[in-house]
Amino acid sequence: MLEIKGNLNAKGVRLGIAVSRFNELITKELLSGAVDAYRRLGGDEADLVVVWVPGALELPLAAKKLAERPDIHAVVAIGAVIRGATYHFEVVAGQSAAGLMKAQLDTGTPIVNAVLTTDTIEQAQERAGTKAGNKGADAVMAAIELVRALAEVGGGG
Repeated sequence: MLEIKGNLNAKGVRLGIAVSRFNELITKELLSGAVDAYRRLGGDEADLVVVWVPGALELPLAAKKLAERPDIHAVVAIGAVIRGATYHFEVVAGQSAAGLMKAQLDTGTPIVNAVLTTDTIEQAQERAGTKAGNKGADAVMAAIELVRALAEVGGGG
C-alpha cells in the first residue's frame, strides 16, 4: 500500500491569502495567525500575496484569481460571518463556502476555507486566537500539508 502524507514545510510554497474587511476586528487576527504560522513553518513572507476584499461573498472570486496565478501554490480565504437576526447569515455563509469549493475544483489549486461562521462575536474572537486557537493558522497548516501531499501524488505544488 502506498500512503502519501503531506508535511508542514512551507519553504518555497507561495501562498495567496484573500481576506474580508467585513468584521475586520476578527479577520485581522486570523490573518496575523496565518502569517505567523506560515513563518513558523519555514515560509518566507516575500512568498505571500494578500488581497483584501469587502466581504465574504467577494472571497471566492479573489481566491479564484489568486489560484489562477501560476506562481501561487495554494490559497487561504479568511473571513468572519456572524449570525444576526435575519436569514442573510445562511446566504452569505453558504454561498461563500460553495464559491470557494467551486474555485478550488475549477482551478485545481488548493483553496482552504477559513471563513468563520459563528453565532456571536465572542465565538469568533475565540477562534481568532483566544480559547479555540487561531483558525487562520490552522488554515495555513492545512494548505501547506495539501500542497505537499498533492506534489507527491503528482497533482501540483
